[in-house]
Amino acid sequence: MTIDHPAHGGRVPTPDEVAAVAEKLHGTREHLRSRPAASLAASLGAAGRRFLDPQDPVRAEALERLPESSGLSSAVSRVVLDQMAADWTEERLRRLLATELGDPCPLDTLVERGGDRSLAIGPALCVQIAAGGVPGVGVTALVRSLLVKGPTLLKPGRDDALLPALYARALSEVDPDLAESLAVVYWPGESTGHLDAALARAEVVVAYGSNATVAAVRARAPVTARFVAYHHRVSVGLVGRDALTDANLAPLARDIAWAASAYDQRGCVSPRVVYVEEGGACSPAELADHLARAMEDVEARWPTGALDTGDASKLQQARGTAELMAASAGGRVHHGGSSPWTVWWAPDDVTPIPTAGRFVVVRPVADASALAAELGALGPHLQTVGFAGLAGRLDAVAKTLGEAGASRIAPFRAVPFPPPWWHHDGRGPLIDLVRWVDLERPEPARAEELTPPASAARLSR
Repeated sequence: MTIDHPAHGGRVPTPDEVAAVAEKLHGTREHLRSRPAASLAASLGAAGRRFLDPQDPVRAEALERLPESSGLSSAVSRVVLDQMAADWTEERLRRLLATELGDPCPLDTLVERGGDRSLAIGPALCVQIAAGGVPGVGVTALVRSLLVKGPTLLKPGRDDALLPALYARALSEVDPDLAESLAVVYWPGESTGHLDAALARAEVVVAYGSNATVAAVRARAPVTARFVAYHHRVSVGLVGRDALTDANLAPLARDIAWAASAYDQRGCVSPRVVYVEEGGACSPAELADHLARAMEDVEARWPTGALDTGDASKLQQARGTAELMAASAGGRVHHGGSSPWTVWWAPDDVTPIPTAGRFVVVRPVADASALAAELGALGPHLQTVGFAGLAGRLDAVAKTLGEAGASRIAPFRAVPFPPPWWHHDGRGPLIDLVRWVDLERPEPARAEELTPPASAARLSR
């Protein structure tokens, strides 16, 4: 079932209608649990592959409507769709199951684990409250919970309502039986009545979004429900001095520009600050110059989506603030004028400023090993660290960054699109959705247990 976003011609359901949808989904749990996990991966993957097929009308509609729905340009929408949908294929979903839960899949049968046997059981109802910054996140969320045999009610984010609705339609055509366990329903985020109706029967609640959004959902979730939070996250970059050579600056800058520009820098994995080690053959300031040229090139090929009036004003204010600080404390600001990309070379620590568009701050750091301490209070919100040029120090630096809060350290080129089996915010994406049942083996009775104690023998005479 799908009740589309009002902006797409749909309507907002009543809280009673949402409650009825949740109840109906809850009623499909036993039938869904009877299906082999492999068959679910096959059907979910078949629906996902339709978004990659140039001849499929589902892909054509997605490409046609995504720019308006998401606010991304047509070129960026195509890249994002291709990268996201690649993770919805059967091959990727089977690997996700094997990586997370082992093989054979414990969703179907008891399997050996540590000498005993265990069974993984998906939720009777999983309610997913998704964020709207990046299109495709909602589909990834609903696929995860259906894959572990959990009937799923998804509320998509404002800018990510299209793809979940199209996926639900595609799944209903591929496997109508499985589609009965999925509903995509949109309601205004501030409506507690709708939220309470959706959460009443939930066994697992997953919330994506700002700290305030996640806190609001957590406060209304049933006390018996497991709560999975994907709150506000920030990502950064780290360039070691080994990468700062004349021959390497241009390709390195292209990789950083791509990492920052994908999703128009709206993703939790999008680096906003790039720290550059001092002491290389080229300076951090030179890398900033190259990055500005690379951002301009990326803008020409994959342009930023149109900014609304509020974001355009925020961008101009951020550029003005950066230029004032650069004039007083040193540094340089490069930007694309009417093109909303900006690179700010800031040799001193700067106060984070609200911004919009593709806005990257480049800052020097004396040594990569000191970055963890410099990130300080950012730790609880730290997500991905893109890297280059750390050579033999990579493992040691990764350990310190992980201890500081990072859950993913990846080459810049790989930063925008992590694999489906990544530890999302440091946790397994499927493990959080299941509960385990452990069957302990009976131990053979010991000889002393077969002989009654002397006191018992006296009582029996």
